[in-house]
Amino acid sequence: MCPLCDRTVAGLLLVFALSTCFYINHLCVNQTSLVRSDDAKLNKTKAHDRPAINTAHLQNITVETQGVLPERPKPTDMSRGDTCTMAPESRFDCARDRLLSRRECAERGCCYDPLPSSAGPPWCFYPSLYPGYKMGALIPTPRGEEASLTRSIPSHLPRDIPSLHLEVSEETAACFRLTLKDPSSRRYEVKLPAGVPSRKTAEKDVLYSTEYQSDPFGFIMRRKSNGRVIMNTTVAPLLFADQYLQLSTALASPHVSGLGEHYTSLLLDLNWTSLTLWNRDMAPHADANLYGSHPFYIVQEQDGLAHGVFLLNSNAIEVVLQPTPALTWVAIGGILDLYVFMGPDPQSVLRQYLGVIGYPMMPPYWSLGFHLCRWGYTTTITTRRVARRMHNATFPMDVQWNDLDYASKDRVFTFDPWRFGDLPEMVEEFHKSGLKYILILDPGISSTSPPGTYSPFDDGLKRDVFIKNATGDILIGKVWPGPTAFPDFTNPETCRWWEDCIRDFHSKVPVDGLWIDMNEPASFVQGSLEGCPDGDLENPPYTPRLVGGKLNSGTLCMSAQQKLSTHYNLHNMYGLTEACATHRALVKVRGKRPFVLSRSSFPGIGRFSAVWTGDVRSDWEQLRYSIPAVLRFGLFGVPLVGADICGFGGNTNEELCVRWMQLGAFYPFMRNHNDKSNAPQEPYVFGQKAQAAMRSALNLRYSLLPFLYTLFHHAHTSAATVARPLFMEFPSDDNCRAIDRQFLWGSSLLISPVLERGAVELAAYLPSGTWYSLHNGQPFYSKGQYLLLPAPLDTIHAHVREGHIIPQQEPALTTTASRRKPFFLTVALSTGGWAHGDLFWDDGDTLNTSEVGNYCYVIFTAGQSQVVSDPTRLNGDLDGLVLGGLQVFGVPLPPSYVLANGEGVRDFTYRSDTKLLTVTNIALPMSEVFTVQWAL
Repeated sequence: MCPLCDRTVAGLLLVFALSTCFYINHLCVNQTSLVRSDDAKLNKTKAHDRPAINTAHLQNITVETQGVLPERPKPTDMSRGDTCTMAPESRFDCARDRLLSRRECAERGCCYDPLPSSAGPPWCFYPSLYPGYKMGALIPTPRGEEASLTRSIPSHLPRDIPSLHLEVSEETAACFRLTLKDPSSRRYEVKLPAGVPSRKTAEKDVLYSTEYQSDPFGFIMRRKSNGRVIMNTTVAPLLFADQYLQLSTALASPHVSGLGEHYTSLLLDLNWTSLTLWNRDMAPHADANLYGSHPFYIVQEQDGLAHGVFLLNSNAIEVVLQPTPALTWVAIGGILDLYVFMGPDPQSVLRQYLGVIGYPMMPPYWSLGFHLCRWGYTTTITTRRVARRMHNATFPMDVQWNDLDYASKDRVFTFDPWRFGDLPEMVEEFHKSGLKYILILDPGISSTSPPGTYSPFDDGLKRDVFIKNATGDILIGKVWPGPTAFPDFTNPETCRWWEDCIRDFHSKVPVDGLWIDMNEPASFVQGSLEGCPDGDLENPPYTPRLVGGKLNSGTLCMSAQQKLSTHYNLHNMYGLTEACATHRALVKVRGKRPFVLSRSSFPGIGRFSAVWTGDVRSDWEQLRYSIPAVLRFGLFGVPLVGADICGFGGNTNEELCVRWMQLGAFYPFMRNHNDKSNAPQEPYVFGQKAQAAMRSALNLRYSLLPFLYTLFHHAHTSAATVARPLFMEFPSDDNCRAIDRQFLWGSSLLISPVLERGAVELAAYLPSGTWYSLHNGQPFYSKGQYLLLPAPLDTIHAHVREGHIIPQQEPALTTTASRRKPFFLTVALSTGGWAHGDLFWDDGDTLNTSEVGNYCYVIFTAGQSQVVSDPTRLNGDLDGLVLGGLQVFGVPLPPSYVLANGEGVRDFTYRSDTKLLTVTNIALPMSEVFTVQWAL
């Protein structure tokens, strides 16, 4: 899958600290590191039933000091009360595939106990001693330990696999890996890259202990520091058949986040819910599988501790949650490849997870500005007019976009000769004015143009780059241009062809980035225009609950053939592989830092692309749920993320759009995008008061871009989050566990948006400490409490945390202009009078600046009534830029004088009501050490 990617963008990739837990999804690694699965030949059965699960016998386990649980006797009668008596919330479903009668349940060896309601706990459930795999002796290996698992009594699943190979390894002191495979048949795996050495860790440093129950097999992980059980898979049987893999575990806490992409709160509902991970072109709404699949969750424990779990599997997955608390993984292919990250704090968990999937890319500076798009800018005249009206109304904007309107007959890599005949000239005009330009690029390639008239398809045919159907012919689906073929980005030749297509188009239209949409992949027909074969890949014995009911609904046939395997195994990775190929192509074609925006996602995509949350509706609920959606992607290693501001579907209104622009000013990725059938929602179409509020939000964002860019540097180099849930920063504050109506930028700026229609005040939670209003420096001394704040239409609340310094810059209409403006500092003193902050700065566009040290880095420190800068690295990019002023929050008394590098400053003011010192009209070189002092 694009094996060139690792070589051509090697400079962009980091050498991660947790190298032994490092993962590059088999995209962009040598294809020989991947294996194919044997396509099962199973009888079709009915699918879909209400999922459920169980955890009863956890309390009955005794642990031997050797780390292996003693054998338990096999049950002889599954109807015995001692094996079936358990609390309803501790039941694990034995009838996930279909409704069973009492007799059918008993035939599976399971317990049957009806309840007053069919919703919630299952009626047919596993007994506490269900026959399963028996574990042999653990044998040391170079990477850890291994053992054989065998079962003498088959499960109820078709094509049950009787023997398994278990391998466990301590990847690092905080990262444990367990894999279960079929030793007799090679199955599809998402492989770690070859040659990653295992780093041995001293036993005393390891944060966890593991214990094994031999019969039936299960394992328990404990946190060494307090003995807390982190995972316990003995609560329900391990099942492993050709197209059904199931592993259940008790959870250490009900506070679970992750498992995207879904339309949920930040904390998941454990009251008998299920989540399906299967990429689908589906507008966000509840109880639906959406565009991306991320089989990772993080659990908030007690005392500020946390751990995370990642199942490295690209097949369709269902995750069942129950109030025990417990969780069940069900994958319908591949292997069980499980990582456990022990933290011990939430931010460490994320760093460990990203050590496996890859740290995110460093975005170009201009991509953090405001983006404007609409499906319906039908000509270059219209597109120019939009950009001109934004400029004339003095709204900051960096990137003008076009949706598919630009393309001739909706075919990518073309532009309409009548409506967009002067597209190249328009793009050059944008560039001269400091703007960037991006357009959409769907993966579907029109297959019906006359031969010789559409080179992307003609050349693709010659180079054999398209996905095939089961008979070896090109699979033809249907998207916007009509019948379409789909590139196979697991084929190295496809990646080269894709680069050639982008190079040829870029030579005519010098785009600055690419928007890869419809890449789940989406198709308007089920499977293909010719249908799909009636086999086990299209109709597996079990299909998770998903939109459309079938795996090939709205996408390709599961039996479709790609270079590495079937689409059944690779579907969830299609967007990831396209993002890798597009990222690589832009690096080679433009020679600058690439910008890619993808709708579909899978673990690791943050290395190559930004993501947006898809076709959100223009309503208040979707505004509200955009926050947990953005925060979840941060947990998934995709910090450059945002929702379509003002909504994509349906008509917005003035109040909603103002509030969405205010919130969107704090999305890491800020774009207003609208459907062609809706009322216009560009900022300039609204009334003057609304425009003023939107302009204020945009200017605030642009002033904060140096701070935001620095946060992205830390995300890129140390896996820090950008938009951050409160629980990540305040893990010991129980009030922060579920908060997803507010969020942080980094550790120092708290954002509290208005999310309800007609609201003029806002209840905002401030964690313990002193917080200062970013707008006027007003201090709030919180004990960890909600405060009722006024929130007129022109206000979004942002509070700076004590002890932090935020670098800012005077805003301008583009980042090209703003990057030349003076800097200023916002200094939020702690009660002890200290604060710290930093600034990362480079040219904003060059490749690999962090990796080769081609950047500036300045540390700011406040204490003893002074602010000092320390430029620890310089490369010339700060030359000519100055500090023009600063505001210091929390200065207890009026200063008698202010000095800048020892010289008196005349322009300073002090507000005694808010204890705010403001210093202006200074010009201290940012590339040199400076000191600003005040005397009390």
